[in-house]
Amino acid sequence: MARSEKPAYDDDGLSGDRESTMLRAAMAADVTSRSFQTAVDAEGPARVLVADDDADTRELIASTLRASGYEVETAADGQEAIARFASGGLDVVLLDAVMPRVSGVDACRTIKGLRGDDFVPVALVFAKTDPKSRAEALKIGADAYVCKPFEQTELLLCVSSALRVKRAHDRMRAARQKLERLRSFDELTGAHSFLYLHERLTAEFARAEKHAEPLACCILDIDRLKVHNERGGRSLGDTVLRGVAEVIKKSVRDTDVVARYGGDEFFIMLPATHFAGSLVVASRMWRDIAQTKFGGDGEVSVTASVGVALFPSRDVRTKDALLSALEAALLEGKRRGGDRLCVFQQEGFIYTPTGEEAPQAR
Repeated sequence: MARSEKPAYDDDGLSGDRESTMLRAAMAADVTSRSFQTAVDAEGPARVLVADDDADTRELIASTLRASGYEVETAADGQEAIARFASGGLDVVLLDAVMPRVSGVDACRTIKGLRGDDFVPVALVFAKTDPKSRAEALKIGADAYVCKPFEQTELLLCVSSALRVKRAHDRMRAARQKLERLRSFDELTGAHSFLYLHERLTAEFARAEKHAEPLACCILDIDRLKVHNERGGRSLGDTVLRGVAEVIKKSVRDTDVVARYGGDEFFIMLPATHFAGSLVVASRMWRDIAQTKFGGDGEVSVTASVGVALFPSRDVRTKDALLSALEAALLEGKRRGGDRLCVFQQEGFIYTPTGEEAPQAR
């Protein structure tokens, strides 16, 4: 496609050469009288893309921004600017409104459609100052604008204001991501949170009920964790909790769910797992915890009590019944002295594997 020439005159009657000369004169005069402010902050130097088809203007703007601490890349038209934006890593995009192939206005529309979750402000440079042009810039989604001819200070204020918006948006997004992680995960152990478990269990139970699939669940309680807290302080107890969580995670599939259920309890959800498979997983966790040394010096041994229940079974037809069955199985195991694997059945059957039994893979 042949490159179209920039019109000899813009809408305000200024020729392209005269406009460029006026801009250079205004910025050169301002450079001598003002000091630069740095564009480096806690997030590091900002990267700005400058798109202008006039090489002299483009390099003048770029050198001014570089002198103020920005990292600058350049593009000769809107199409080139769009291609560079798509590769990522930009903090601000500065587009001349009138360019060949793809104008800055059209490039702005395209860039705003490509951004996804990553917010990058776009500033437009107009060669005219009437209210209609300013309104157009905002209407198409531009975050800032500056009108030629402008002084250096105007340019730097335009870019720095856009960058502040970018930084504020990035901080808000990071805060949302942190809140979402705190909502979904237990900060101490890295297991899923109780809230996440509640939502996921509701969804998995509905799916199992709809498709007539089994849903096995376990509640694991660390025996006498309070004793370790009293002997070694809260830090030792936290170390044990983190270590037990890691043992549990290694015993399950990626599709299974491990969640912090209480102070010293973990909930393990095993979708599409039958009775025999749930016993394999439960006995593996129970045995591996007893065989693992915890604590900073690896000198602390703990045992666990595990309650197991399965949906569907004769007395487990609802989600509440499943939870009640799990609590009953765990309570029975603790009542019998702990270090037990207890499976809920109508007869209250207690299943405690011996040391010689080796769990088989599901």
